[in-house]
Amino acid sequence: MELRHLRYFAAVAETRHFGRAAEQLHLAQPALSQAVRQLEKELGTPLFVRTTRHVSLTPAGEFLQGEASRILAAVEDSVRGVRRIAEGQRGLVRIGFTGTAAFTQLPRIARAVKRDLPGVALEIHADLLTPTQTDRLLDGSLDIGVLRPPTSEGEGLTLRTVEIESLVLAAPADHALAGQEAVEVADLRHEDFILFSDAHSAVNEAVVRSCAEAGFSPRREHAAPGTAALLALVAAGLGVALVPSSVRAAPLAGVAFRDVAGSAPVELACAWRADAGSPVVRAVLDCLEANGIFADTPLTTSAPDPEEVAR
Repeated sequence: MELRHLRYFAAVAETRHFGRAAEQLHLAQPALSQAVRQLEKELGTPLFVRTTRHVSLTPAGEFLQGEASRILAAVEDSVRGVRRIAEGQRGLVRIGFTGTAAFTQLPRIARAVKRDLPGVALEIHADLLTPTQTDRLLDGSLDIGVLRPPTSEGEGLTLRTVEIESLVLAAPADHALAGQEAVEVADLRHEDFILFSDAHSAVNEAVVRSCAEAGFSPRREHAAPGTAALLALVAAGLGVALVPSSVRAAPLAGVAFRDVAGSAPVELACAWRADAGSPVVRAVLDCLEANGIFADTPLTTSAPDPEEVAR
């Protein structure tokens, strides 16, 4: 059975008139009559009772009219869905976030996509380290990543800056520095530091750089696999940490945050494959651009300087 024959049948069943149905279909009446007879032959039963005065449906025709309406409506829905996918208006986008980025950027991005692209679903992968996001972007299991440059394998990725954050002090609530209004990096010279365990952590690099500029190296006593664990160690009184200011959006009992003068900035960026051709991924990126998520001009990366990564 051809779909066009089902459409022809539905038009005749609705109008009960071959001539008017032919006009609706922009088809010659003899061709329409022939197509309906072919359909009846395929089904092995008459669908219409034809007289010189009128056309009516047989019981089989009445049944097929209901089924044809359902089938044709489903086909139209499918066509619209395919077109929306092709236009980037429908589909699934997998997006990763570092632990700190999820606190502030996940709500912004999710709100923008929900408002502008209601047919697009976001699959959120939170608390992913930058190297993990880079690997997943390159192997295609992640579409967009919100991460901390530099990337360990940046070649082939496009990065756009989302935010340049300052580092703030996270200290136990009963720590002496928690009661000070102003804190400088030099004030942390004799403190035990809690750093991230990731060997390529951009936050760790900013912490080490900040301390070096203040004339000392941080005394690393503990390492945490993620932001939640790091803050828990701070709350337990095991040390202090310098973290991106966005972490303040996730307060934890027992942890006090203070601004730190002289701390190095840390970048947050959005990354995706430079050759990304998926219409829905492009639509989401255009949505982020339109909603002011990006703060820079486009930059296609190459592999980072090994000396810079090693610092």
